[in-house]
Amino acid sequence: MFDAVRNNKRIVQVFLALITLPFAFFGVDSYVRNSGAGSDVAAIGDVKITQQQFQQNLREQQERLRAQLGDKFDPKMLDQPEARKAIIDDMINQRLLLIEAGKQRMFASDDAVRQTIVAIDAFKVDGKFSTERYEAALRAQGMSPAGFEAQLRQDLTLQQLAGAVGQSGIVARSVGDRLLALQTEKREVMEVRLNVDSYLDKVKLADDAARKFYDENGKQFEMPEQAKVEFVVLSMEAIGSQLAVTDAEVKAWYDGNKERFRQAEERRASHILIASEKLGKDKAKAKAEELLQQIRKTPGAFEELAKKNSDDPGSASKGGDLGFFGRGMMVKPFEDTTYALKDGEISGVVESDFGFHIIKLTGIHAAKEKPLADVKAEIEAELKKTGAARKFAEAAEAFSNMVYEQADSLKPVADKFKLTVKQSDWLGRQANPANGPLGNEKVLAALFSDDSVKNRRNTEAVEIATNTLVAARIVDYKPTALQPFDSVKAPVETLLKRKEAQALAAKDGEARLEALKKGDDKLSWGAAKAVSRLDARLLPPSAAQAVFRMDTAKLPSYTGVEVPGAGYSLFKLTKVTAGEQLDAARKKAMLQQLGNLVAQEEVQLYLAALRSRYKVDINQAALEAKDK
Repeated sequence: MFDAVRNNKRIVQVFLALITLPFAFFGVDSYVRNSGAGSDVAAIGDVKITQQQFQQNLREQQERLRAQLGDKFDPKMLDQPEARKAIIDDMINQRLLLIEAGKQRMFASDDAVRQTIVAIDAFKVDGKFSTERYEAALRAQGMSPAGFEAQLRQDLTLQQLAGAVGQSGIVARSVGDRLLALQTEKREVMEVRLNVDSYLDKVKLADDAARKFYDENGKQFEMPEQAKVEFVVLSMEAIGSQLAVTDAEVKAWYDGNKERFRQAEERRASHILIASEKLGKDKAKAKAEELLQQIRKTPGAFEELAKKNSDDPGSASKGGDLGFFGRGMMVKPFEDTTYALKDGEISGVVESDFGFHIIKLTGIHAAKEKPLADVKAEIEAELKKTGAARKFAEAAEAFSNMVYEQADSLKPVADKFKLTVKQSDWLGRQANPANGPLGNEKVLAALFSDDSVKNRRNTEAVEIATNTLVAARIVDYKPTALQPFDSVKAPVETLLKRKEAQALAAKDGEARLEALKKGDDKLSWGAAKAVSRLDARLLPPSAAQAVFRMDTAKLPSYTGVEVPGAGYSLFKLTKVTAGEQLDAARKKAMLQQLGNLVAQEEVQLYLAALRSRYKVDINQAALEAKDK
């Protein structure tokens, strides 16, 4: 059953639906440290969430969104009260689950951690787990295997608890069938649209209406302040591009770190598993012994016997083949036996936590060392990265001091660090990812400060990302200015007329709806259209809810809804029929969605109960504090 863990996605799905910060990986010390109660963002009993932990989590979420959204990312997305509250709530939820898991003595086993790591695509080469790729990926993130595995174990434990709770929710078949019936139900409706344009001629604006609106809403007609800017960017990448690595340095590093380029021995094996939980330990062992006797007599029958008898669903169909694997990837009894066999040899019956195995060794990749030529480019890149990190740390302070001390120009700092002074087009205070380094809120706040605007001095060096500093200065500036009334009079009048016409359409529509409900139906209805909750594309978005709330007890039934900017729509419901039967695949998918919703609700209720059990306090002032 080596594939059982990696193939069981139910727990993971439930947990990820609940926790919107996937694999946040809080270190164990994060749950027990208490550094300054006054500045702590939240407390769960004696467990604190510090300002530092919260800000780190906030930055991690910003980086995730930046990677997902690209140019559409706006730093302000997570600088809203609702977003900050959502993040701290998720952090509290994870703490609550961790505390409860500890009390319930729940933990992820070594094998669960191992199987999860092996299944992660980022750690694979040619579809197979690579220890080298695994260690290199962790080094790139500044993590050790031990630290990563401890964090992964914690996350799997939380998934185990949340998943167990989520699976306790059961959707009754009758409820599921009724909800599906409502989703597919067909309603035949006709529409009359009272178009806003047909009421424009009835609108008479007062002579001073546009002027009055302009005077009362001056902020709407302000042209925001703008500036043209020059700037320089100091980054670790820029410094790295200036570094050169010699062949002698590469050779010396290779000679001193050869263990990194040794590929450990890997072995390929096939097995037949007789699961203890299926037959019971004694019967499972007896069956395994019986199969072993058959294999001893006819070794060539191993694959066929594996297909017919093995309880490992991931390998049985492949004749028991598990592919190549290294040490540490299988449970210990299995691994020890495999590495003691000779190529082509078949083991005796081996017992593990899964049951009883018969193992056949089918291949050996001997340990080998990669030649320098194969890893030269990798070493050069690492040496450049290490050198760049060191030089950036040295340069960052000098860069920051220089833009401050020589505040009238960016040329000196650009010359010293071989940087290019870049020019922007007109930009405003609003953060815009399309502006690149100048789309950062901290940079813009510094640029539009009084000192920068009035004295045209360099801004301070601002860190806009890890190992990336920006300094900028204004070269041209336009203050906030009110657009002249004459330039906006026509669009203001159009706006006011349409607003009044919309009100007239709504008033007329409501009057006609009352008449319809009294039986006075003299309208010229449009063609009938069939809609359902699954497919309401033929309805205006604002009308769908109203249409599906219409009374079906007595037909025809009428309703009306305002369509913002377009007028008012009246609807006549003439027929309700059962929808088409869903095919098995779609029905299963919809019921699964319903089950997921129920599971989420169960977990939310469980978390609410935990919050009432443990004292949870949120420090609102600390939550709203900005990172310094």
